[in-house]
Parts: sequence; structure tokens; C-alpha cells
Amino acid sequence: MTDEKPPEQSSSTPMPDTLPILPITDSVLFPKMVFPLLVMAPDSVQLVDETMSRDRMVGMVFVKPDEASESPPKPGNYAAVGTSAMILKMAKTPDNRTQLLVQGLGRFRIKQLSQAEGKPFWQAAVEHLAEDVSRDTETEALMANIVNLFARIVQYSPTLPPEVVYMAQSIKEPGTLADMIASSLNATAEEKQKVLEILPVGERLKEVTRIVNKQLEILDLGKKIQDQVKGDLDKKQREYYLREQLKAIKTELGDKDEGTVEVEEYRTKIKEKGLPPEAAREAERELERLARMHPSSAEYTVATTFLDWLTALPWHQNTADNLDIKKARKVLDDDHFGLEKPKRRIIEYLAVRKLKPDSKGPILCFVGPPGTGKTSLGQSIARALGRKFYRMSLGGVRDEAEIRGHRRTYVGAMPGRVIQGIRRAESNNPVFMLDEIDKLGADFRGDPSSALLEVLDPEQNNSFQDHYLDVPFDLSKVMFIATANILDTVPPALRDRMEVLQLLGYTQDEKVHIAERHLIARQREANGLTAGQITFTRGALRYIISAYTREAGLRNLEREIGAICRGVASKIAGGETASETIKIQHIAKYLGPVRFTPETKARTSTPGVVTGLAWTQFGGDILFVEATGMKGKDRLILTGQLGDVMKESAQAALSFIRTNASKLGLSDENFENQDIHIHIPAGAIPKDGPSAGVTILTAIVSFLTRRRVIKDLAMTGEITLRGQVLPVGGIKEKVLAAHRAGIKTIIMSKENEKDLEDIPKKVQKEIQFHFVDRMLDVLKLALEK
Repeated sequence: MTDEKPPEQSSSTPMPDTLPILPITDSVLFPKMVFPLLVMAPDSVQLVDETMSRDRMVGMVFVKPDEASESPPKPGNYAAVGTSAMILKMAKTPDNRTQLLVQGLGRFRIKQLSQAEGKPFWQAAVEHLAEDVSRDTETEALMANIVNLFARIVQYSPTLPPEVVYMAQSIKEPGTLADMIASSLNATAEEKQKVLEILPVGERLKEVTRIVNKQLEILDLGKKIQDQVKGDLDKKQREYYLREQLKAIKTELGDKDEGTVEVEEYRTKIKEKGLPPEAAREAERELERLARMHPSSAEYTVATTFLDWLTALPWHQNTADNLDIKKARKVLDDDHFGLEKPKRRIIEYLAVRKLKPDSKGPILCFVGPPGTGKTSLGQSIARALGRKFYRMSLGGVRDEAEIRGHRRTYVGAMPGRVIQGIRRAESNNPVFMLDEIDKLGADFRGDPSSALLEVLDPEQNNSFQDHYLDVPFDLSKVMFIATANILDTVPPALRDRMEVLQLLGYTQDEKVHIAERHLIARQREANGLTAGQITFTRGALRYIISAYTREAGLRNLEREIGAICRGVASKIAGGETASETIKIQHIAKYLGPVRFTPETKARTSTPGVVTGLAWTQFGGDILFVEATGMKGKDRLILTGQLGDVMKESAQAALSFIRTNASKLGLSDENFENQDIHIHIPAGAIPKDGPSAGVTILTAIVSFLTRRRVIKDLAMTGEITLRGQVLPVGGIKEKVLAAHRAGIKTIIMSKENEKDLEDIPKKVQKEIQFHFVDRMLDVLKLALEK
């Protein structure tokens, strides 16, 4: 601490005409006032060090904080008037800062600023300003008034000791009184600088009186608020009081609080968004509620979240449809091979949009086995139309609120996933995919499929009302596309609202084409290979499809191609080869033993075994029905985990055979003391349905007559006790499964002939179809002579 006595500075001692300038940012030093100061800037610290070694005289000049980022500040940033000061004491801190105690001596006006030679700080040529000591009656009155006002401020302010009032009363010089009170007030540095720059003592007293009155009004208002809310306040009440006090102060000062600013921002958003009338009324109503709330209120957050959602939705934002039909067709063909029916439907929609721009969006439902391209087709449609795409998975959804949203009365309420999807799409006409609609659940929380009725009804969805928003939103421009593996689990009312398009499984030729065009290239890229490093022969692809996959779709095929690509990548990375062409003889090395072998001929080479056709949610499949007999008590034994309907079909088949035994060349001896056992292999898999009726009947007759079924033949159909063959479903999937298994002949009901329309022409040419309506005709066609 440097505390030696500073040199005496009397009125007769001339003040230097040049002073080193020390900038201050957060306060103002007045003449005759003692002022503590912390100096941190290196250039200012050097200035103090050099001043201490001379006369300890510095010029202290106010610089606005936002203009003091540079050190030292630029010349134009300094105030015009400053205070000459004497450094009374100085102390150094461990972090190389300097603490000062300075005393103001007098005002000066800067004439010229210049950089001290070889120094980092500024010095100024100054004009010292003489103090105005004139007094008159008005000055006396101003002095008396300002002392009284200052006494009231000291009374209300806990930071000012009562002794300052006596000090003020003892001061006789009007200028000194004004400077002393101005330095004691809790005023801004800008206001204090204004006082410093006023030389006429009368005007200076008036300016200080204005500041004192302003401070007094604030303190009076604070006292009034304190008197109104005083009492036993808990923590929350105390916080509320403080915020109200701040609000009242800002109101008196003409400042806006944060809540008001936020309300104005929302009001601007609502106006710019151009909400529909009902939504605009709800937004204004909520905005009025928000304006009356305090930001700390829990309801405040609820209201702002609601307004955020309301102003974020694309009420009028949409994407322009690509109505170039040729271009759209090319996009669809580039992305997917086949699937002509869905593609044709999209092209029809585009044609209608071209002729009638205000037409509503279709609501389609793609139904087919897994892996047939339902979801990717939706993405391709969005690309062809030039629209945004959003996918919402409905698998396992059990809560109605997932679709329609929660009401705002619940904590953490949010809009339903439909409105959330529209917001994320940022367009009111996206392609909106409802994936796995057949896997919706229902429990005590409601039925989501019922909530979808309004969403998927073109007559209602133009005013869809989410529980959270509680205002209608137009969904009529959205193209909804649902996907499902089966329609049985979709409620009839919901199914009725959708246009169902079946996506069949692929034939072997189609799978080969798709693999060459899409799957191989995708797996090459996924495994870091190039077209020159791995190629597949067409025979190898056919072998993978027939021997390692048995599916309607393509997922397993792509998985097997990926496995081969990984194997080749391992060899290339290990330096064993530079490239490889995959042929049939190489496949077992990468994929292991053959998984599926043709068994139709081997299984049906003995009497009593017939090939049937089955439908599953994964596509079609073939199954074998075996019949045999042994000594017993005329019983019918059924095994293979059969359902009730299939068991009844077996009973009906046996009854028909016994009734028409003579026509079939059988006698009662064939049935006496003999049990007939019907077994359908793959016993771990549950089986049911009426379509195996003709197959079971043919198997029993084949066993009893010892006549084998002709080679590569399969059949499907329901039977009656009168021997009629009735139509069944799933014909498309069954025929494709038969084609994959190498079946050459299929027998089915005459009424199912119309279902061959969607079967690929190549498949129809390679399979011979027999359409019958009587069971005896089936036996004539199926059994060897």
C-alpha cells in the first residue's frame, strides 16, 4: 500500500494543462469527492504507476461501457468533460490489479487527445473550468428543497447512513452541494455525467432535483407496494412481491417487461401466419389469458406451448404437385419394378389433379406380405408427386390419444401424432404413411382405429379436430397411404374408408430383375464394394432365390446377397482376391447348405399324399396332406395342430366319401374296423380355414383307392356335403407360392377363375389351371387312372 502524504494542492497552485487520462465506465467522479477505484486494464495500470512517480494528478473521464471494449478506448468515445483528481492511496493486488483512492479536484474540458509518446494510454490538453459560486434567492430555494428531498431518500434507502444528511446541510457552496448529492444517488453513470457537464450552478441544481425526484418516486412506489403486500410471506409470495415491485418500477419508467415482449411476439406471429378464423379466435383468446399471467405461473408454460403449436402448423403452406405424368411415371418405374396396379392408381390421381386442381387426396391401403415394397412405394410416390413424406408407425399403438392428442387439462399434454406429423412435414399436403395399420391395438385407454375414422374419411377430415388444439385443421389435401399385411384385423368401418390395393408377392423372374437392378447395388455400397469387385450371374441369383429363400417379398433375398457381399469383402480385405464373380458353385461356400429342396415329387409319389395351397400373412405357401389307415373302430384321427374349421372340413370330406362310396369304387369294407388318420406336417404351426377341404378329400380317396396323385399338382377349395367345390380367398398368393414350388397344375373352384386377372401372364402360361364345381371332377383330374 502506498499511503505517503500526497503533495498539497491549494487554490494558488496552478493545475497542469496536460493530464494523463484514466477512463472509467461505471461511475463519475465529482470535484471534492473521494472515490475508490479498481484498475484492471494493463495500460491503465501503467498510467497509474507513472503518475505515482510524478505529481499523482490524473484526469478521470467517463466512457460508455459499450464503447470501452477496446483498451484504451478510441478518442471519440471519451466524454467531453472530466474531473481532475489526486491519487490519495494506491495498493497492488496479487493478480496485477491496482486499487486506488482518488479525490476530485475540479472540472476540465478536453481540448485535444493525443497518444503519450511511447505509452499505451492517452493524455489530453485540457481547459480547467472555474466553479460557479454565484448565489441568489432562487439558488437558496433550490438548495433548501434539494436537501429536504435528499433527507427523504436517506430515510427510505438502507444503503445511505443518516450522517450524509448532516453533511449535506453543512455544505454552503451550491455547486458542491449538487455534486455531493448527485454522487450519493443511485443514478446511472450517464445521468451523473450530465450533471458533471453542467456549469451554471442553477441549472445543475435543477438537474439534480429532477434526478432526486425520480429516485424518490421509485422509493415511494416501492414503499407503497411494500405496505400493500407486507405480512407473512413464504418464499413464493416473496418472489412474487419482488417481481411486482420490478414490474411497477418498469411501468413507471416506461419499460416493457419480458412477458409483454413475448405477448407481442406471439401477436405478430399470429398475424403473419394468417390463421383460419376459428383458429385465430382461439389464439387471441389464449393470448389474452397469457397477457394476464405471470411468467412464473405453471399455466404460462401451458399457454405458450399451445401458441407455439398453433403458430407452427402449416395452415397455408403446401408443396406444388408435379403434374408431369411422364416424369412421375419414370420416377415410379425407376424406384420399383412391377407393382403396376398401385402405379396406375397414382397416375390416375395425377391426371385428375391436372384436370381438377381442387380434388381431394386419395386414401389408399397397400396390402401384401412383408418385403413387397409397401413402405418404399409410399416414399417413391411422394418423390413422384414432389411432396413431403412422413411415416407414422401404428404397430402396437393402443391409446386413442396417440391419434387425437390429449386435452390441455392434462400435465404434459401434446397434440396427436397426426398433427405432429403435419408440423414436421411443414406442409399441409404431404404423403402421410400410416404404416402397419393392421397391428393397431385397443385397451382401456380407447380404440385408436376408431379415432382414425375421422382422419381417413374424405367427408370429415377437412375439419379434423385434435383434442389438444381444439380447432379444426384441414387434412383433405393430405394423401394418406396405409399399409397392412392382412385386412382381417382392420375394423370393417375403417376398411370401408380406404381404397385397398393388393401388392402380390414377386415371381422368380421379377426377383432376379429387382436384385440386378436394386438389391445388389445397394448391398455393394453397404459393404464398401464396387461393381468391378463383385458380380452375380443370373443363374446364381435364381439358385439363391429357390434354394435359400422361400418368401413372397425380397427381404431374405437381400439379406443373403448381403451375406455373400460381406464374404467377398473379407477376402478382398485379406488380399486373397481382387474381384469375384458369384456362380452357383460358389454359393454354398458363403451361405452354407441348401435350406429348401423341392419335395413335391418325393412327397406325392405314394398314395394318400396330396399337395394343397395355403395363405399366410407372409404370402402363399404349399402344404402336404397325408392320409393313412389302420385297424380300429371307425374313428377319424386328425393331427398337425388343426383348427376347428379344418377339422370340420375333414369330417365333411369323410362323410361325402362314405355317402358316394359306390361312385368312387369303394365298399363298406373299406371303412369297417378301420381308423383313418389325417396328418398335415409342420405340426408346430397352427393351421385353419376351409380351403384345404378338397385336398383332404382327395388324400383320403387316394389312400383308400391306392391311386397316386399326378405329378406337380396342387389344389385348393372348400367342399360341401353335396360335393360342391366353393371358392376361397388368397388365390393370388397361393398361385405364386405354387409357381415358386414348381407346381405345373392347379385345381380350384370355377368361381375363382376371375381372381387370376392380377396373376402375371408368365405365371399363367407356365401353370395349367382346371376350374371345377364338383368334387368328383376334382378326383378325375387329380388321381392317376
